[in-house]
Amino acid sequence: MPIKWKSKILLCKRETVYGVDAAPTGTVDGILATNVVLSPMEGQDISREHELPWLGPQATVPTQLAMRLQYRVEMVPSGTVGVPPAWGTSLRACAVGQTITAATSVVYNPISDGHESVTHHFWIGPTRFVLKGSRGSAVMRIDAQGIPYFEFDFRGLFSLPSDPGVRPTVDLTAFLAPDIATSLNTPVFTLGAVPLVLRNFSLDLGNDVQGRFLIGAESILVVDRTDAISCQVEAVPLSTFDPFAAAAGQTRTALSLQHGRSAGRKATLAVAGAQLQRPSFANQQNILEWVLPMVPLTTAGNDQWTLTLT
Repeated sequence: MPIKWKSKILLCKRETVYGVDAAPTGTVDGILATNVVLSPMEGQDISREHELPWLGPQATVPTQLAMRLQYRVEMVPSGTVGVPPAWGTSLRACAVGQTITAATSVVYNPISDGHESVTHHFWIGPTRFVLKGSRGSAVMRIDAQGIPYFEFDFRGLFSLPSDPGVRPTVDLTAFLAPDIATSLNTPVFTLGAVPLVLRNFSLDLGNDVQGRFLIGAESILVVDRTDAISCQVEAVPLSTFDPFAAAAGQTRTALSLQHGRSAGRKATLAVAGAQLQRPSFANQQNILEWVLPMVPLTTAGNDQWTLTLT
């Protein structure tokens, strides 16, 4: 029988010991994802370079094997104040820390050390692919009249797939229905405390994720990061907000973006010091818009942005 493309199951669980299968279960660790792409056997093929008495191809040996898993999840908090969202485990595996204040908030921020890892189990048909030691990067993306998403890009240690025989039953009820990004549902977007009309926004964590395959140790590491922000807004008079002067003067500008209105469903991104870079123009419906690239800079370290769920 052919294996149906629409038979995917994705599970994700935090590892307590790096590279040891955390054994995610369908009842607790299911991920409601879209645009799932698995590259099951990335690496290189080394030619054996034999000297033969005839012309012909060379045998090869696979090396530096790893797995890559990409997916996106809808950016919806848990619905309960102080309870982490179902996608929180995935975000924490992108060099992001989580702080829970009971009945008050869940806060995420970048961290430089103590990076967590996760085990992914990915099923398609009867076949299970296991990515242990997974770490990755993510992009937070909000487009007007669209669903806000986190787009994840993970690498994990390679292992051969198997057909265990029994597929897990998955509970995805922790993933709530999303709110479209609109004036009503996304009530706050400001730069330097100036409200601006927003078309699209992205925060790229910019993690440098590398496989380190040595004798005695193999791992996936986040070795650096270059966070970047991009947004497109309606242009306003320079007397209201002047991105050109801010870019020329290397000015740090506070940014605030809130999506969601009700308790348990609000996500607020705060950037204390966004350095505006060179703006450019865009024509949308014969209306002038600005494309504003920004760099979220740190003040004391690991504070270039915070995402607070309330």
